[in-house]
Amino acid sequence: MSDFNDFNNPQVAKLPKHLRQFIVEQHYEKYTPIDQAVWRYVMRQNYSYLKQVAYYPYIKGLQRAGLSIEYIPNLQTMNDNLGKIGWGAVTVDGFIPPAAFMEYQAYRVLVIAADIRQINHIEYTPAPDIIHESAGHAPIIADADYNSYLSYFGSIGAKAMFSSKDFELYEAIRNLSILKESADAPEQEVAKAEKHLQVVAENMGEPSEMALLGRLHWWTVEYGLIGTLEEPKIYGAGLLSSIGESSSCMKDDVEKKWYTIDAINAQYDITKPQPQLFVTPTFQNLIDVLEQYADTMAFRRGGAESLSKAIECKNPATAVYSSGLQVTGIFTDMGIDAADELTFIKTTGPSALAVDHKQLEGHGKFYHKDGFSSPVGRLNGLVLESLSLTELQDLGIATGQVADLTFDSGIQLKGTVKEIIQHAGKTVLIAFEDCTVKESNGNVLFQPEWGTYDMAIGEKIVSVFNGAADKDAYEEITHISEQQTHKVSYDEKTQKLHDIYKAIRTIRQEKRDYEKCVSLFEELKTEHRSDWLATLEILEIIYHKKLDSAFEKELRDYLELKAANEADYRKLITDGLHVIENPVSQLITEED
Repeated sequence: MSDFNDFNNPQVAKLPKHLRQFIVEQHYEKYTPIDQAVWRYVMRQNYSYLKQVAYYPYIKGLQRAGLSIEYIPNLQTMNDNLGKIGWGAVTVDGFIPPAAFMEYQAYRVLVIAADIRQINHIEYTPAPDIIHESAGHAPIIADADYNSYLSYFGSIGAKAMFSSKDFELYEAIRNLSILKESADAPEQEVAKAEKHLQVVAENMGEPSEMALLGRLHWWTVEYGLIGTLEEPKIYGAGLLSSIGESSSCMKDDVEKKWYTIDAINAQYDITKPQPQLFVTPTFQNLIDVLEQYADTMAFRRGGAESLSKAIECKNPATAVYSSGLQVTGIFTDMGIDAADELTFIKTTGPSALAVDHKQLEGHGKFYHKDGFSSPVGRLNGLVLESLSLTELQDLGIATGQVADLTFDSGIQLKGTVKEIIQHAGKTVLIAFEDCTVKESNGNVLFQPEWGTYDMAIGEKIVSVFNGAADKDAYEEITHISEQQTHKVSYDEKTQKLHDIYKAIRTIRQEKRDYEKCVSLFEELKTEHRSDWLATLEILEIIYHKKLDSAFEKELRDYLELKAANEADYRKLITDGLHVIENPVSQLITEED
């Protein structure tokens, strides 16, 4: 991780260690001349088209985020610029787990995949790349209403419960995206990965909170439209960064629907163009819909239904007692009465106790290394957490005394009070020595030989959310995929093609040595017949300098013949020719 990630941007500097683990160096020097040409082509195409259909003034948005049309962005420059509007950016290796992605948003930090798409996926890639993340998300981040929605969504998403199947789906998506962006991946491997993703996606069962929230994120942050159904504008980063779909999405065969909570029922496929899109009249409507869904989530509802989500998750989660005590661990069991009210909760393995997201001293995961269990509910009709120390003493609950307690659920406890912990006027924890805890049916929950019994106090479980209450103290290191994005090694022929691209860029920038274009084109024709972008860049130079009409015609004929004979290149070349004849620099001047 580079130093500026730590210190030069206030938002990045605030990131806790469980999020910092995903950050990788950008290694700007690894971008090849072809990578730079891909960025430039996409950005020129984007601006040529998006100036008509993007919600936010595209170039002004790029400039405010520290981006240019000419060069792949440098993260240092982006952080310097984003810091002025209260945001930051970090580079990561491809897809990261959804919960972590959401939490970055809550910290107002853009997560940017360090890699860039290959030229053969120049129109669209399912893999996150620097074009999608920076050219898609960053230009609109300067809009105050939108970035408020983005960070608020992150704060909601970071609490969302996920299912054990969600991570399997995440790994399948990550694997496919890596293979699709790998230059040397065998076709059968890609097909196998696509089939595996399909099987996983079709067997997810009931969608989790994170899965449903992911749909709202997809139809807004990634693929959202704003305005009217008849003339919507694009604000979603997936569309802003796709030179193919940003155009096709506006056609009549892509259905436009009003964005409501019903969008949560619309599934999506990241590998295909979307069959419908949702239009919001305002960004405030996005927040209203998010609030509607958040009211159904475990972190706001609590109770047995919410705890069952934590049990199914099979990963660390936190249950919050009405007293304010937060119990973090992998939940494995719970008790419920005839009215579906919780009577006890249980975790297995390292667990921790906290209040206000700060771990209680002496109650970390090493102390509670084997798990934690405690009753939930009233004691003889009394709300125990609300009683004063005097009132507790009247019930026989005082330090050094033997307490004999029976909860309304029938759970019985007998033991010597060791310690009573209060916070903000409420009792949150009582520790007992020589303690026995039993259910009404005689089932033993705790025995004296097991040591000190720490009993959580609270009438109800009012909230359940993903992850630890005090993440830094719990040292919650989220699982990072073992499969890293492929690092390409280039053969001699490809390296020579890089040299050609580099030479073309030098000629264009230094505005000299135009005669070299002829020999460069000859090399392209003879040694690199599959390439089209370098020839397009040479034509751009010759066309604008009006240097050699015969050479210009030869270049144009070559490209038009390639477009006619090779369907994969037809739209790319045609669109490239259009931008050459309608230069971006002129368009920028017109907008300003």
